Amino acid sequence: MKQRNALLASLILAASTLVPAFAAPVTFATDPNHTFARFGYSHFGYSLQQSRFDKVGGTVVYDAEAKTGSVDITIDAKSISTGSALFNEHIQGPDFLDTAKFPTATFKSTRVLFNGDKPSAIEGNLTLKGVTKPVTLTVNGFHTMPHPMLKKDALGANASTTVKRTDFNMGKYAPNVSDDIRIEVAIEAIRQ
Repeated sequence: MKQRNALLASLILAASTLVPAFAAPVTFATDPNHTFARFGYSHFGYSLQQSRFDKVGGTVVYDAEAKTGSVDITIDAKSISTGSALFNEHIQGPDFLDTAKFPTATFKSTRVLFNGDKPSAIEGNLTLKGVTKPVTLTVNGFHTMPHPMLKKDALGANASTTVKRTDFNMGKYAPNVSDDIRIEVAIEAIRQ
C-alpha cells in the first residue's frame, strides 16, 4: 500500500512538472500567401495612394498563458506593388527605398502589450533604408484556432502604425506628398 501511494505521489509530482511545458512559448511561421504589408499616403492631396509588398516573411512567438510574445518580420523591399511597373521602379530608387543598397526592411518587436487575453500593441524597431526607429503597432484584430485546412494551430492578426518618411531619409516631395505614411500589416502564421 505504501509503495502504491509513493508511486501515485511520484506520478502526480511528475505530471505537475509537465503542465508548464504546455504553456511554453510557441513559434509560428508566417504564411507567405496571407501575410502582407501595405502603406498609404496622400499624393498632393489629390488621392490616398495604396501600395503593398508582395513578399513578407518571419516568425511570431506567442505564449497565451504568460501573455508574452515577439514578432520578427522581414519585407523584401523589391517586391513592392504599386500597380504600375514604372512607379515600382521609381519607389525603389535612391530617393525612396533605395533597394539596390537596402533590399529589405525589418520589424523586430521589443515588447508585446496585452489587453486581457489578446495582444493590443506591439512595440519594436522598424528599419527602413538602413535607418532604425522605434514604432508601436496597434493590433486591430487577433485570432487563434486550428487551421481548418492544414490541421495545425494558427494565428492571425492585423496591425497598423503611422511613421514619417523624413525619419527614414525618404522625404522627397514632402509635405506635398504626405510625410505621414500609414503602414498596415496582415499576418497569418502556422505553428511550427
